[in-house]
Amino acid sequence: MMGGADALLRQEPWFVSLAILGALYTAAVVLRLLSHLALLLRRPRDLRRRYGAWAVVTGPTSGIGQSMALELARLGLNLVLVGRDPAKLKDISETISKTRAVQTKTVVFDLALVATPQGDEAVRRLREAVEGLDVGVLVNNAGVAKPCALYLHEVDVEAWVRMMRVNLWALTEVTAAVLPGMVQRGRGAVVNIGSGSSEAIPSFPLYTIYAASKRYVAQFSRSLYVEYRSKGIDVQCQAPLLVQTKMTSIVAGPGKRRRGLLQRFLVPTSDEYARAAARWIGHGPLCMPNLGHRLQWRLCRVVPDRLLDAQRLRENLRQRAVFQRLRSSRAPSQANGGEQS
Repeated sequence: MMGGADALLRQEPWFVSLAILGALYTAAVVLRLLSHLALLLRRPRDLRRRYGAWAVVTGPTSGIGQSMALELARLGLNLVLVGRDPAKLKDISETISKTRAVQTKTVVFDLALVATPQGDEAVRRLREAVEGLDVGVLVNNAGVAKPCALYLHEVDVEAWVRMMRVNLWALTEVTAAVLPGMVQRGRGAVVNIGSGSSEAIPSFPLYTIYAASKRYVAQFSRSLYVEYRSKGIDVQCQAPLLVQTKMTSIVAGPGKRRRGLLQRFLVPTSDEYARAAARWIGHGPLCMPNLGHRLQWRLCRVVPDRLLDAQRLRENLRQRAVFQRLRSSRAPSQANGGEQS
């Protein structure tokens, strides 16, 4: 019996190689999942003690940004809230002050005006706001995803410029404004919210500029991670997949708005995402904090790119039809707008 097995191995060396590679890959996946579970089970890192007493959050008035601000406040960090709408900044600041024993500051900053005289003035106000504060955490959450589900040639250039200003330029300027204090104190964490659209899948058709801008965020974060790690500063790109928001409910359609158990696991709410995201701060240059997102990422890595491309194009064309119906019911001036969220 053993002799037959030895002969088979001698005749089919490729079989042995494939078996070894398969075992190594399986072991790597299991180890990553175990490390994720270990992180979920152990006590969260004390961000205030590790990094500093204050956190700066951009785009804190809705979605992931609002949930991140509330979560950091729950963990005891004071907050500098940066956004373009004074009324909404006041609302979230008052909500935090009433529910948590932390301090808040607000900075009005329309990030789409970065590199203009108004934007330069806003950067100056931000620098003044953080001067003298023990800012330990920066969350660059603000981003523009609109216009949605369109071919490149269909959108006015100004809409793409706006997206790039917020997603690339503003993120860079805000980071540059906060980093000097972290370097001086020898500690800090920078969290840049990227997207799984640039990490988990090979393409994101009809959202081309958005996905490309988020790829910049990942590379920017990785390089800064290497630059500043020796200075006590952890830089990280968090790359979530789909998170439950009002917009995702619209895209899903009325028949898919009820969330079953699997849907809740694969598509977390912004609050669920924020709880996981806070635990992952300081753990590597790139991560998907949500376990359901990580499992989807692993699955995408074993599916051929051609199949993923075809599926993504089909889904985004479906979204295109949904948004075309929405645009037709709105004023033309709103069609190419965008929100910093």
